[in-house]
Amino acid sequence: MANYQLFCTFAADMQRYFIFFGYDGTNYHGWQIQPHCVSVQEVLQRALSTLLRREMEVVGAGRTDAGVHARMMAAHFDFEEELDVVQLARKLNRLLPRDIAVDRVERVANDMHARFSATSRTYHYYIHTCKNPFLRSYSWETHYALDFDAMNMAAAALLEYEDFGAFCKSHTDVKTTLCHITEARWIQTGDNEWYFVITANRFLRNMVRAVVGTLIEVGRGRMTMDEFRHVVEGKKRTEAGESMPAHALFLENVSYDG
Repeated sequence: MANYQLFCTFAADMQRYFIFFGYDGTNYHGWQIQPHCVSVQEVLQRALSTLLRREMEVVGAGRTDAGVHARMMAAHFDFEEELDVVQLARKLNRLLPRDIAVDRVERVANDMHARFSATSRTYHYYIHTCKNPFLRSYSWETHYALDFDAMNMAAAALLEYEDFGAFCKSHTDVKTTLCHITEARWIQTGDNEWYFVITANRFLRNMVRAVVGTLIEVGRGRMTMDEFRHVVEGKKRTEAGESMPAHALFLENVSYDG
């Protein structure tokens, strides 16, 4: 009982902070710490531990796969002292490598959680349909003739469903494949440049890249709208399109109430 009371007193003294940051995922094996691989979480934790002079743990808003980028990611950590958040953000940026940049650090309520308090996440997948050496690192190059009207019709249909098992990586241990998608569409930004935007309360592992791969099948005329619906309703990953390359995928934003 005494140990429990001591823990509660310690926990009550802790203060929670959010770090909002972005990263180029090219040189990382995703967000989450992995054995024998460099991850964004590992690098961020190491920098924070160095500055605060104790072992720190950061909890991210979600996981990005190897090679996937984030324009805005969130993570939280707990610390027992009041921190100068402006100074901490500045010092983190000095210490972190050039491919990780902190936007800001904020003191938040102790019950805020980077992952579970998030209300939505937004991803963009970039493609270009003409050879361009300046886009090749962050956009998927294709020379297929794509019907973007058909792709947008299929994308809009995603909002009618809740179970996206068809787009979940095989043999993934997840409790549910239910997601609530609120936005899914292709947007043109130039003569030969497009991106797919999708927003949902949560995403399954590899889901966005599998969705894009299946929409590409629709755009190439290799899958009809009825067949697309059959794929979604069938919930079988083997019937959906291929998983698209990671380098063109960006976590654009994580949203929180307030």
